[in-house]
Amino acid sequence: MLAGAVCTIRRMATEDPDLIGPDDVAFTLDLTPRELKILHSALHAFRNDFGHDQRDVNRIIQGLMTKLPDEASIRSIDINTGR
Repeated sequence: MLAGAVCTIRRMATEDPDLIGPDDVAFTLDLTPRELKILHSALHAFRNDFGHDQRDVNRIIQGLMTKLPDEASIRSIDINTGR
């Protein structure tokens, strides 16, 4: 990952033709390896906190986690060195 990376946020529109659709990309985020590992851990913990009655939330969290690198790659990141 690049130092000083930029994230892009699309502004939420108020006019109907300009609204972000449910499947449109609304946010792009560049993460360092450390940030990636922390994000993965946070999503995993967040998912585990929801019970079976929160299937919609669990489904969204699982969808987010599938966009991240595989579990072995995440585990290989050393939080102290960032590699």
